[in-house]
Amino acid sequence: MISIAYLSLVCIAAALFVVATALPLAPSHAWWVRAWDFPRVQLLILGVIVLFSAIFLAPVWKWAIVVPVLAGCIYQAIRILPYTPLMPTEMTLLDRDDSGSQVVILASNVEEPNDRYDDVAQQIREVDPDILFLMETDQTWYDQLEKGVTAYPNVVTELRNNYYGLIFATRLKVHAAHVTYLTPDDTPTLFAELETDAGNRFRFIGLHPRPPVPGNSTDDRDAQIIFSARFAREQDMPVIAVGDFNDAAWSDTSRRFKHVGGYVDPRVGRGMIASFDAKSRLLRAPIDQFYATPDIGVVEFRRGPAVGSDHFPMISRIELDPEKVRGANKAPSEMPQDELDELDRIVGEYRKTLDPDHLPDFK
Repeated sequence: MISIAYLSLVCIAAALFVVATALPLAPSHAWWVRAWDFPRVQLLILGVIVLFSAIFLAPVWKWAIVVPVLAGCIYQAIRILPYTPLMPTEMTLLDRDDSGSQVVILASNVEEPNDRYDDVAQQIREVDPDILFLMETDQTWYDQLEKGVTAYPNVVTELRNNYYGLIFATRLKVHAAHVTYLTPDDTPTLFAELETDAGNRFRFIGLHPRPPVPGNSTDDRDAQIIFSARFAREQDMPVIAVGDFNDAAWSDTSRRFKHVGGYVDPRVGRGMIASFDAKSRLLRAPIDQFYATPDIGVVEFRRGPAVGSDHFPMISRIELDPEKVRGANKAPSEMPQDELDELDRIVGEYRKTLDPDHLPDFK
């Protein structure tokens, strides 16, 4: 006979699972709603445990629990499925070569209080990236990494002690590179227009919006993600967007970012390659993103070793030669023209509310 304690425990777990699964469906930017976009894998595991636990309950309780929990498990599995090897890839890995059209990128949220400066410096030396994008950097971080950073001919910094500083450094030819503020919440975004040694021009976006935590809704985060996608697509030029989005790859905002920018994702069909939390195996999700337009190929995309931060560094190698990239990526679905026009209108109105001195000057 099943005890009251066992029944109560299963009911509480089932209620938690159902509520946590349903909350992100609400059109709300409240942090306590959007935070449930992250642990979909963990919730799916909880749901499966509840299903097995419900087998031992009396029929009246069993079916009252199994039906909603099973529905929730199916929904969570559908959201996660693209980020597993069970689905076809969006980006075919290309061969590595040294013709000058490939670019190595190291993007790392170093976590401001982290003091393992030597580990980060060593990783920069080992990866030797053409583009270095560091987040959560303050003056101390810059001072500790100055030797490695200033070895690059082009450096842009926005050093802060509020967890939203950044360092951008590159050895590529720079046509434009500056910090931009896309939202009133005072979190910087890096926009750059670069050129490879082989003469291939492309745009780079480095993002690090605020996370959904107490005191932060996701209004500004979502706006920053979406508007950066549209601003960068004002010309027909390859675009890559990387950084700590503070948003899981399977969230509605990330999926809309892909749709708006016409991006593809190397995680699709390969695995979630979870980047956060590097300090906990139980609470990991893919929130450090890599998105590229289909005219950019991917040669390598991987997670680097831990360097003391709560984020793993993300390392990628991309191909910009259009002949080599042709046919390598799945073409994303196009936005209907009326939806695109409406989005352009909204972006145009929103842009008027921002400081023009800090906006991208791409034409």
